This record gives sequence, C-alpha cells and structure tokens, in this order.
Amino acid sequence: MKNRPFRHGFLLILIMAACSTRLLLSQQMSKLDRDRAKEMIADISADIKKHYYDPKIRGVDWEGKVRETKEKIDQSPSMSMALSHVAAALDVLDDSHTFFLPPSRPFRVDFGYELQMIGDKCFVVRVRPHSDAEAKGLKPGDQVLALNGYSPTRATLWKMDYVYRRLRPQAQMKFDLLSPEGQERRVTVTPRVQQLKRIVNLTGADGGGDIWDLIRQEENEEHFYRGRYEELNEDLMILKLPVFDFSDSEISVIMDKARKHKTLIIDLRGNGGGLEEALQNLLGGVLDHDIKVGDLTSRESAKPIVAKSHGKHAFAGKLIVLVDSDSASASELFARVVQLEKRGAVLGDRSSGSVMRAKHYSYQAGTDTLVFFGASITDADIIMTDGKSLEHAGVIPDETMTPSPVDLASGRDPVMAHAADIAGVKLTPEKAASLFPYEWPKD
Repeated sequence: MKNRPFRHGFLLILIMAACSTRLLLSQQMSKLDRDRAKEMIADISADIKKHYYDPKIRGVDWEGKVRETKEKIDQSPSMSMALSHVAAALDVLDDSHTFFLPPSRPFRVDFGYELQMIGDKCFVVRVRPHSDAEAKGLKPGDQVLALNGYSPTRATLWKMDYVYRRLRPQAQMKFDLLSPEGQERRVTVTPRVQQLKRIVNLTGADGGGDIWDLIRQEENEEHFYRGRYEELNEDLMILKLPVFDFSDSEISVIMDKARKHKTLIIDLRGNGGGLEEALQNLLGGVLDHDIKVGDLTSRESAKPIVAKSHGKHAFAGKLIVLVDSDSASASELFARVVQLEKRGAVLGDRSSGSVMRAKHYSYQAGTDTLVFFGASITDADIIMTDGKSLEHAGVIPDETMTPSPVDLASGRDPVMAHAADIAGVKLTPEKAASLFPYEWPKD
C-alpha cells in the first residue's frame, strides 16, 4: 500500500500517548511482573527466529530490538506499559499478520460504535442502540477527523483499534467529527464495561455455570459469523459471508441453490478472512477448472495453493464480488483470483492489503499463577499468479464504488443496489441495506 504515513513506530506513538490518559486498568509493576513480561518477549522472539517467513526478519536487528524491549520493560511503571512494549517490538516488522496477543483481562469493553475506512477517510458506520455513543450524539455518516488526537488512516486505524480496545483499553474516547452536513463537533464517549470473573472454573464443581457460559459465548460467535443468503428471484442470489469458515459440503449446498439463478453476488465486505481450506472450497464452487491461487512462500520453499473445481456442480452463471477496506486475507485472495481468472466483476472499495499466512502460538508465563498470552506469526507470504503479493497493496476493484456519508446516515447500501442492477434486478439502496441487518454481539 502506498503512502502509509507513520507506519513504522506509530503503534509506539499511540502507546506513549495512552500513558497520559486514564486507562480501565493499570496495575503497578512488581519484579515478578517484569520478569514475566521479559519472559513473554523472549518466548515470542524464539518462535519468530524459528518460524518467521523471512529468515532475515525483514532486515530488522531483531536481537537488538529484543534487548531494547527488555530494557524498556525494566523502566515501565505498569504491567500495561510493559505489555505495550512487547507489542511495539513486533510492530517494527510491518507485517499485518504478526502481532502480540496480550493476556485476557477480567472485563469486557463495549465502545458502542464501529469505525471503517471508506476510501481514504474514516467514518462512523454503526452506533449501538442505548449506548453512551448514541447518547452523546455519535451517528453513522460522521467522518472521524481525529480519535484521541490522531487522524485515522488506512495504515493506522487498525493499530488504533488494537491499542485502544485490546492493549490499553481507554476509559474514554475523544472524537473530532464532521457531520454529513459539514458541521464539526467534538464528542467524548465512555465505553460500557462488563466485569468478568478473574478465575473461571472448568471442572464443573460450580454446577457447570462457567462451562455453560463459555458454550453460550461460542454459540453467539457462531451465530454472529454465520453465512446468510437471499434468493431474490431466478435472476439473482446474494451470499453474505462474514468469515471464511465453512466446509466443502456447506459450499456444495450453497452452490446447489446458486445454480438456480443467473447471477450470484458474493458479499465479502467486512470479511477478515479465515481458513485456507474454506478459500479453496469457495473458489472450487465458482470455477469450472482447477486453478492455482498462488505460491505460499516460506523460509524453506514455495508451495502452490490449488483450488479444485466442483466441476458440473460449480456455479457457472454471472459472478459479482463485493469488497471494502475491511475485506482482508482470504477474502482478498478470492476477489483477486476472480479478477485474474476473468471469472467475474469485483465492486466496492480497495481491500485491506492484509494478506499473509500466519500461525497462532500460545504461551504461559509464571509457575504458581499462570498468565496465558499468545502471538500471531507469519510463516508465509502469498505470491499470486501475476507474480505480486497483495500485502500492503490490497485488491483494487474493477469498479470502485462506496457509500456516501449521507448513505451511511440514511441506512442505504448503494453498492449492493448497483450490483443487483448489473444482474438486471431492481433493488433500492434502502432495501439492499435491509437484506442482511447488522446484529450487535450479545453480552
């Protein structure tokens, strides 16, 4: 991705700025805490040196960075600050799929809003009913000029979200906004905090309450990320996929339905990726021949990713794919293959440019009291059949089209409506927006 200002070191800038604001939790450091934090960077560093896709670690003096991080941990006034330095160390690799997964905290934070880059501007796209964000007047369609004093960009919004929500949760978020009517205002939003148990009992000795809570949480996530579809008429079927997590048999069932229609729209907006096998399955469901997606290029070798066609069971009609700035990883690969194979049209906004293959590593620190943490570490880049990587570049749609601030404020989806029009189906932007209503995650 071109013109990525402050990409290197921006995470650390946010971290240092967060030190001067009120946090939801900021405990003082003990020697035991410092030792644990240094153990964290040491464990992650060992796996980066062993598994990171580039054996030269992108030219970074990694040993020096680890030493520097340990020195900063020794000087940190709180555990939150120490963990922030661990995160900042991984950030120097400038890699979308390599990052620190800090220990979980005994509370859940709901900010009550969702932000998104549309083109090169950041907008409020959703506000949760009955939240403080709604009470303070935050509205869909508001452009975010600054968040806690920093202007969001495509290169930095995800880092701001990571710092403010996961790494150093903030007690307040300060917005400088521009309304669709052109009025500027400042709004301060206080998130809702739900206190969680510090210790979860998985033995069943409590009657199984904690176990059932985890089961319900998993069921809620499965419901939130489920695929949905609408069969409008014989001309059009629309498939909405929030994540790539489905089996070959599930795709076969969907394609059986799709074959009854002349056009299939696959909506991958907001789809952050998922399983490599799911990507292969979906491609196989819309292609009449086997294809190479690209080469997984690791430190050892280059290995092709191949999608095998479902043959006569594949959908053979007109294909339209929708993407936006939150389409990442597998969704970007799918859209780019559709372009390279000239299989269909890609509409929407330039995608995220977050396309690497990574593995999650789980760790624990301590002896008597264990602290669990993790890291995502890239083990391969994906080189497409045109010889290019999508990392930091993204997919440029065949037709760029985005909602306006007024569309966001009015609850309209002109992109889906335009895609339907290409399929020969009249669909108002208002009706298009109502097909797959957003469901806020349950508590």
